[in-house]
Amino acid sequence: MTSQIIPVDPFDFIIFGGTGDLSERKLLPALYYRQCDHQFSEPTRIIGTSRSKMSDEEFQAFARKAISEHVAKEDIDAKELAKFLERLSYVAADAVSGTGFDQLKKKIGESDRIRAFYLAVSPSLFGDISHKLKEHKMITPNSRIVVEKPIGRDLASAHALNDLIGSDFHESQIFRIDHYLGKETVQNLMALRFANALYEPLWNSAHIDHVQITVAETVGLEDRVTYYDKAGALRDMVQNHIMQLLCLVAMEAPSSMDADAVRDEKLKVLRALKRVNGTEAPKETVRGQYRAGASAGGPVQGYVEELGSPSNTETFVAIKAEIANWRWAGVPFYLRTGKRLASRVSEIVIEFKPIPHSIFAGESAGPIFPNQLVIRLQPDEGVKQFIMIKDPGPGGMRLRQIPLDMSFAQSFKGRSPDAYERLIMDVIRGNQTLFMRRDEVEAAWKWIDPIQDAWATGQQEVQGYTAGTWGPSASIALIERDGRTWHESN
Repeated sequence: MTSQIIPVDPFDFIIFGGTGDLSERKLLPALYYRQCDHQFSEPTRIIGTSRSKMSDEEFQAFARKAISEHVAKEDIDAKELAKFLERLSYVAADAVSGTGFDQLKKKIGESDRIRAFYLAVSPSLFGDISHKLKEHKMITPNSRIVVEKPIGRDLASAHALNDLIGSDFHESQIFRIDHYLGKETVQNLMALRFANALYEPLWNSAHIDHVQITVAETVGLEDRVTYYDKAGALRDMVQNHIMQLLCLVAMEAPSSMDADAVRDEKLKVLRALKRVNGTEAPKETVRGQYRAGASAGGPVQGYVEELGSPSNTETFVAIKAEIANWRWAGVPFYLRTGKRLASRVSEIVIEFKPIPHSIFAGESAGPIFPNQLVIRLQPDEGVKQFIMIKDPGPGGMRLRQIPLDMSFAQSFKGRSPDAYERLIMDVIRGNQTLFMRRDEVEAAWKWIDPIQDAWATGQQEVQGYTAGTWGPSASIALIERDGRTWHESN
């Protein structure tokens, strides 16, 4: 079964940072795939811009190389690639001085078709670019601006950044992107909860024991050295990706799939989170930093060795969070993320409460494990429901835990679109459902800031863990002192 492709209206897609890493690895390949699925209407144009001097032909050559390196060989179609490259042009522009913005305006022209300005640049340039677009009268009612994380590094800076962009663009025109929300399985979490009668009656503290959210990486710093050491895992992953996943798990059913109806419910979750203050942070949070160890590729250096200088930045975070409302009172949410961990996996584990009484007497029956619902975001997207059954065979009642396994790759043949493909098309349609609203961003920072402040006062030192493991031993103690254990997927 394949999904129906609905073409979007003609648009101009302007990439600030058009020759950068994000454009090369994600944006241009995503747009190429949409070209191959014939989702563009004419005349759609893609305009790259950055400070570098470059001709249209040189930018097209850059895009060709990006697609050859980041698109599967079997998906490269010479005819579609040629049509895609014809859409590309380039304008050199400097966001600080304003040089080149007149040329960009001339290139775009006076058309009233949709204009999407994608800011694949440092957040320090967001305000400059936004102001220059307004000064040069390039913002129309059909314009949108897309900004990548991080939206600030704390509540004050996020508020200031939102003010800068908000002075030029209306909130309905601002798309704060979190690519995790574009993942197929993340959206299926909504379908799983609200399109089935099976789970929602059980989705509360009466039936759920706890929730785990894990986003684990096996890589180290790679090419993000400068940014990552200033941010750390709490700002880089928890404040956005993990908080958004938590909201989708814990939110009440919205009245509809309207963007604001969904985001209103997510906001309620963020505002209901119990604050982790300075005295609670050492008990409810763990911060770690990887040391030398091994990964699948062999021996690896520790974080400090990779960085080349001493650092107290955390590469691992584990948090015990609680939501103070009727649905979730008393249900802990265990959150963890880190680099150089044992495997690359992003998943949500819903563990239900154990049965109140076992009728299966005797040791031969074996232990009865609580039911679990495991939602795998990456890799191998899918959903597993772990249940207890009788082990086949004669000679008594022996119980066994097995998963009812729904693999996306097996159930839906063909390529699953990348998150950026879906999100870019939502920008063009003007659908903000999968994008963060200003008050969401700021509510998340209100919860994160006290943790950062507690760490900054020196109450909690960063703990070392060996690369290739599941983090500091304190993260295991965080959950096991509650009589629970981390779900370790193979």
